[in-house]
Amino acid sequence: MATFTDVERIAAGLPAVSVGERHGRRTWFAGAGTKPKAFAWERAFSKADLERFGDAPVPRGPILAVSVADLDDKEAVLQADTPGVFTIPHFDGFAAVLVQLPKVSKPALRALVVDAWLAVAPSAVADEFLASPRGRRHR
Repeated sequence: MATFTDVERIAAGLPAVSVGERHGRRTWFAGAGTKPKAFAWERAFSKADLERFGDAPVPRGPILAVSVADLDDKEAVLQADTPGVFTIPHFDGFAAVLVQLPKVSKPALRALVVDAWLAVAPSAVADEFLASPRGRRHR
């Protein structure tokens, strides 16, 4: 079972990461300077989200949202059928997926967080990471 502590550990191992708050939720950002980009964030369900579930079971939290490179990548991530990875109507047309931490394995979580970081990190920083021993393990 993965936790936000695992997310923190994985994100802390990536270059140029900062942690802040967005919409009242803890958010991990890639890139330095004035325009860092969010790549992972805590995601609670809104009242509207809960209503959209209808009679279907609501995934139990904690829930993490992670960026993906684009909508094709999102479809590929969802098609991989990784336990704990899903989407909701609110995320239609948005390049991100949700992760039910109690259901995702730690290796899968690591891959999702690193891929999310790679999706938004400055290309020079991402290239340097991928060339490093840590980054080569991710390929």
